[in-house]
Amino acid sequence: MPTTPSPAPLTARHDADLPACLARSAAVRDIGARTSLDAFTGWWTRRSRAHRFRVERIPFHGMDAWSFHPGTGNLAHRSGRFFSVEGLHVRGGEQPFPEWQQPIIHQPEIGILGILAKKFDGVLHFLMQAKMEPGNINLVQLSPTVQATRSNYTKVHGGAAVKYLEYFTQPRRATVVVDVLQSEHGAWFHRKFNRNIVVETDEDVPLDDDFRWLTLGQIGELMHRDNLVNMDARTVLACLPTPFDEPAALHSDAELLSWYAAERSRHSVQARRVPLAGIPGWTTGAESIAHHADRYFRVVAVRVEASNREVAAWTQPLIEPCGRGITAFLTRRIGGVPHLLAHGRVEGGFLDTIELGPTVQYTPRNYAHLTGPARPRFLDLVLEAAPDRIRYAAVHSEEGGRFLHAQARYLFVEADESQAPNDPPPGYRWCTPGQLTQLLRYGRYVNVQARTLLSLLTTRAVEL
Repeated sequence: MPTTPSPAPLTARHDADLPACLARSAAVRDIGARTSLDAFTGWWTRRSRAHRFRVERIPFHGMDAWSFHPGTGNLAHRSGRFFSVEGLHVRGGEQPFPEWQQPIIHQPEIGILGILAKKFDGVLHFLMQAKMEPGNINLVQLSPTVQATRSNYTKVHGGAAVKYLEYFTQPRRATVVVDVLQSEHGAWFHRKFNRNIVVETDEDVPLDDDFRWLTLGQIGELMHRDNLVNMDARTVLACLPTPFDEPAALHSDAELLSWYAAERSRHSVQARRVPLAGIPGWTTGAESIAHHADRYFRVVAVRVEASNREVAAWTQPLIEPCGRGITAFLTRRIGGVPHLLAHGRVEGGFLDTIELGPTVQYTPRNYAHLTGPARPRFLDLVLEAAPDRIRYAAVHSEEGGRFLHAQARYLFVEADESQAPNDPPPGYRWCTPGQLTQLLRYGRYVNVQARTLLSLLTTRAVEL
């Protein structure tokens, strides 16, 4: 009987040259790269058309193997695997929403988000995949080498094996560049983590048609295109130990960690899973679970066909946001050093009450009815930013395996001291990019939206 692959400890790379190696890869855009960006664009067009993809909405009763539990109303797969949609009751949140209930995805298993790296002519390249996800607005996006839940890579679905998985499960195939558990969306997942891992190999790697080797600099260039580099790739790239030239910071590392511990302590958040049936403010219909004010998100069902996936057809629930988000870091040079204004965010699905997020992380439609002090801090500053203050802006998709057409406009916005003072409001703290990157060596410090913005710095898509 064949053995089931499982996560394994890998050999760590001990290389003093690694920061310089990453910087060299980030500097290479075309000359010295395995594939030119023009060639990539042609390949991308061909791969997007090479397979048959179809996603259609269906009523809940049209799903195969999914059903509402007669007692709890929870929506789950008959195998007991993959994930379920349940209720969540949160107390102790910040104003204007100190308490609420909502549907939440419960997926306790830990997946692998892995990127395989290899040097070609002395330049580190990363093996990226053209991958279809049912929730992507354009279906195919650039993904990590391996992007798989445990249910998928242990083949609960009975489908094909995950390509290149062996480099992340067999200790002698590669050495670790980075390997850390990171959280996913705390507003939509309950305590969900994935293993974010980059490994380097010196083996000859057979190249599948849906994969291409790219440098960090090329991925950074592609980050300027809307809805191209997917969330799973962005979170992994953010974790790379990229060096930043920062001779000083407004707050020392010890002061930042002390502030963070105090922020966790001052929030007393209680979040518990409850039955989905009957949660206040939400209605389950034939085709969706929706909020009575048509805000936040809906739970819907889809039927999917994808000829190049491990399983060619399936049905599943997805979370569909009610509007496009705005996600931004305010940035200032303090003492000549770039700083980012981080927000200690409370989200119901976090394990540790808060994680550091961007300055602004909201869906404006959900707050359009609020005025004055009830408006989220800094939201209007970002929405009304003059073009010469915007250092970067692009639309990126959130996780396409669980969310339907979830997008946010990601920005770096330059502020002045009158708009964002050195002593910001409670819950906010100035950090350098290097300080945040250091925290990414550990899980549960920096949220997935902030990691997208940090990935723009590690790939040098943005220079502050």
